[in-house]
Amino acid sequence: MNLLLASSSPRRKMLLEGLGFVLKIVSPEIDEMPLAGEAPRDLVLRLSRQKAQAVSAHPDLIVLAADTIVVCQNQILGKPLDRTEAKQFLSKLSGKNHQVLTGYTFLKGARQLSRVVVTEVFFRILKEREIESYIATQEPYDKAGGYAIQGAASAFIDIIEGSFTNVIGLPMKEVLESLEQISHD
Repeated sequence: MNLLLASSSPRRKMLLEGLGFVLKIVSPEIDEMPLAGEAPRDLVLRLSRQKAQAVSAHPDLIVLAADTIVVCQNQILGKPLDRTEAKQFLSKLSGKNHQVLTGYTFLKGARQLSRVVVTEVFFRILKEREIESYIATQEPYDKAGGYAIQGAASAFIDIIEGSFTNVIGLPMKEVLESLEQISHD
């Protein structure tokens, strides 16, 4: 099946192509800043819809857009901008649970289907040298929360409740269910 993926995420591309999807990729240019008082769930839903609508001028393809954030103690941890912020994020996650939220939207013609999936992730307590070593891998950058569960950070995880692929950037089980639904509406 062919999809238009409104995302520049190499992880989303990998997950979808791994299931045999043929992708046309368009990176939408939208402002991803949260609105004042906007709840994390509302943020990822709004951003996924805006991304999908920004590239919806392709009526022959089903559009898929997504946005993923990490929330720890009611604070959104985006993609760290530098080494200092990566260290702050990982220190904050150390020994705590956090939520990974992905909002995704499918557009097919005038039809739209959106959903939010939440995964609970529990980090073990991290030693400062582990954080420093992990940052040196360059893996924290360009990843919500500053870590890649499919990489070296897998050693930081005690428990995951929910979708593993959601933490990578796209909850595949739910996405496939929604794709089936929108394809046959």
